[in-house]
Amino acid sequence: MHGLVDGPIDPAPLLAAVAHPTCGAVVLFLGAVRNRHEGRAVTGIRYDAHRTMAEARLALLLAEVGAEHGARLAVVHRVGELAVGEVSVAIAAAAPGREAAYTASRRALERLKRELPVWKLERYADGSAAWREEERLRHAGGAT
Repeated sequence: MHGLVDGPIDPAPLLAAVAHPTCGAVVLFLGAVRNRHEGRAVTGIRYDAHRTMAEARLALLLAEVGAEHGARLAVVHRVGELAVGEVSVAIAAAAPGREAAYTASRRALERLKRELPVWKLERYADGSAAWREEERLRHAGGAT
């Protein structure tokens, strides 16, 4: 299961899509719009996408990441206007063990942010807005 959605994300179908008797670990990641970025008050975000390309790319990256880590993956990404606190992306990863499930989830998120033709317009409390580039994920201890 994967795709772009125009409304709120329900994680239950993602969890159901990755469930399997061989999978003892299931990880659910929900990415939500935060209220601050680099010291600026954020009021919301608009996500735009090239839907056809994004759907195809998402299917490919999920197949590759799943095969690489022996995991089952499901991902949805929201498009349109989102308020602070709303979920913009959900990733469910299931694998026989927790290390593979965590790693597959993280790798799927990294690749999604880097490769998906989805663009983020961040809106600020001062009335301005800025298109945001992909930000690197930080590893434990704050290192990138």
